Amino acid sequence: MKYLLVCFLIPLVGFSQPLNMKGSQGGIVSFGVRTTISAFNDGLTGNVGTGVGGQFRLQFADKVNSDWFFDYITSDIGEFANRTDYHIGWSVMFYPGMELTPRFRPYVLAGHCFDYSRLEDNSNRNNFDERWSSAVQGGLGVHYNLTQRLDLSAVCQYMVHLGNHVHAEKENGLVVFHNEKGASLEGHLLFHFGINYKISDLW
Repeated sequence: MKYLLVCFLIPLVGFSQPLNMKGSQGGIVSFGVRTTISAFNDGLTGNVGTGVGGQFRLQFADKVNSDWFFDYITSDIGEFANRTDYHIGWSVMFYPGMELTPRFRPYVLAGHCFDYSRLEDNSNRNNFDERWSSAVQGGLGVHYNLTQRLDLSAVCQYMVHLGNHVHAEKENGLVVFHNEKGASLEGHLLFHFGINYKISDLW
């Protein structure tokens, strides 16, 4: 019991330790995990998707940060199919200096990612379609600083896919996938909720 208590308290002590700052906020490196809610999946038939992910952040200056991320998102398509999305990409985060309190720090973001989508028949895993594409995203977010090292983040962003549109329909009792050639502005409205830990200040 004492061993478990020590294992639980050690990370908390580390989170509360001040960061050795070397001047400005440029050079701060952090890692984090997040959960994701995705809306507007696969047109009118798509349900809300949920997923998990992680990010690595490197701050370039007091007002400019970068976010390098991976997300894994799953969602239903009606009751006959399902969809899985993998996102890997980056965003630039700009802090406009509109802090409500020292703990709240809002920001705007814009970036790019590569993504893979797989749509699969619920009754036959061999019946599926897939797509590789890239996407651009933009949105708003806010950090809430629990300590100097630890923060909670909430983000709302829209991700626009730059590639073919793939969707599923049920026709005569069968699940049929349509992969339409040509550029499509299909996208997701994404909500991320994460926790991040600053590990060091490089410069």
